[in-house]
Amino acid sequence: MNDSPKINYWRLAGILLFGFYFLTCALHAEDWHFIDNVDLIIHEAGHWIFIFFGEFIQILGGSLNQVLIPLIFAIYFILREDYYSSSVVFLWVGYSIVNVSVYMGDAIKMQLPLLGGDNVIHDWNYLLNHSHLINYTHMLSSLTYSIGVFMIIGAAVWGVRETRG
Repeated sequence: MNDSPKINYWRLAGILLFGFYFLTCALHAEDWHFIDNVDLIIHEAGHWIFIFFGEFIQILGGSLNQVLIPLIFAIYFILREDYYSSSVVFLWVGYSIVNVSVYMGDAIKMQLPLLGGDNVIHDWNYLLNHSHLINYTHMLSSLTYSIGVFMIIGAAVWGVRETRG
């Protein structure tokens, strides 16, 4: 008698495809990807959502919202005990963290094109200068990038495990 759990090959293909996409995006984080369009809209909305909490939090709110929105969806699926769907959304959370690391890493050179052109505040230049951490820009962005990549890998592994059932 075979009691081993059956693998849902559609889910396996899905998690491998999404995992490959997000990991490829992370490994080429300096390039623009389709998901960056979504993250940009969510990022910009975050500045408006957090406008009532003071200038520092409003500026942080863009990157914060960019990570919080997919995280909220991932938690929603966990609460519904839909762990496979949660793992797929955690891939996005990981990539959003990677995306934030790119913006963070640009805090000194400020070469990324920003919405609004040259007359807008570079979020991470402002945040790191005001928190007196600008000298740690490279270390902080590297750490943030690593956390994002590990989250992508972890979510992919979790998703593969969730294809059994």
